[in-house]
Amino acid sequence: MRKILVLHTGGTISMTADESGAVAPSTTNPLLAAGMHLDSDIELEVEEIFNLPSPHVTPAKMLVLAKRIRRAQMAGVTGVVVTHGTDTLEETAYFLDLTLDPQIPVVVTGAMRSSNEIGSDGVYNYQSAIKVAASAGARGKGCLVVMNDEIHTARFVTKTHTTNVATFRTPTFGPVGLVTKDGARFFQELINQEACPIDSVDANVVLIKAYAGMDGTLFDLLPDSVDGVVIEALGAGNMPPATLPAIQKLLDRHVPVVLVSRCFNGVAEPVYDYAGGGIPLQKQGVIFCQGLNGQKARIKLIVALSAGKQGEALAQYVNNAVS
Repeated sequence: MRKILVLHTGGTISMTADESGAVAPSTTNPLLAAGMHLDSDIELEVEEIFNLPSPHVTPAKMLVLAKRIRRAQMAGVTGVVVTHGTDTLEETAYFLDLTLDPQIPVVVTGAMRSSNEIGSDGVYNYQSAIKVAASAGARGKGCLVVMNDEIHTARFVTKTHTTNVATFRTPTFGPVGLVTKDGARFFQELINQEACPIDSVDANVVLIKAYAGMDGTLFDLLPDSVDGVVIEALGAGNMPPATLPAIQKLLDRHVPVVLVSRCFNGVAEPVYDYAGGGIPLQKQGVIFCQGLNGQKARIKLIVALSAGKQGEALAQYVNNAVS
């Protein structure tokens, strides 16, 4: 038998819409009574670990999930499926990707339409996620996100549309596989990364987006309790020059400053050599994080700081170029 642990956490996939169209959490998860077509050797162990809209999910909740999955791995389950609201799904999936050793498949899924809406995608995505979690081909690939017949890596997938069922995409690289009538089919491999199991999430990391004419005000307003800063910078990784003194103050306080691009595609890299350009920013001590968006880089910095990484070890881990 292939034993799949299902962890329900809430979100649209477990909600219903009222007569006015307003969507809210349900007292009973509609997925619990869902009829699905699964292979006869798949056995589900279902647990409702949370019932939260995904904007209510915190890194502390993500850690609870990771610890539960670690226990499931030791108990010998074949794979894990996590159902989740889509607003922060990519952050939870990436947290699991960073903190779990990928001995078994861990698949996160959700829905864009609640169970009683026309064209509801919840049960279908749920069934697809179970198929992937039960697939031998999913082993060793880290945490995966399965939505709308596509299999994406947690590292690079992102929500791209507020309501469309095809919202989850992987910019630049595309999905690594597809869900077919016969099960999961994989077409790409992802470079492995270091598993970083943690027992607490202690780091306070903020995310700031750069814009034309920006100065140092937002950086100067950050409290002393901030442990790290992620900046969604301009272009390949550039900042308006008026921000530089404030960024330097953070670095002088030994607060890690991580830079990604606010662009949808491509990677941040030090290309330009002018005031605020990527080359002098890197020389200042700003860490470039390649390929991740702002919310993912924030999760990675939280995990790194919670694991006690600092200095060059922190920079290499967060950089994401090799790992």
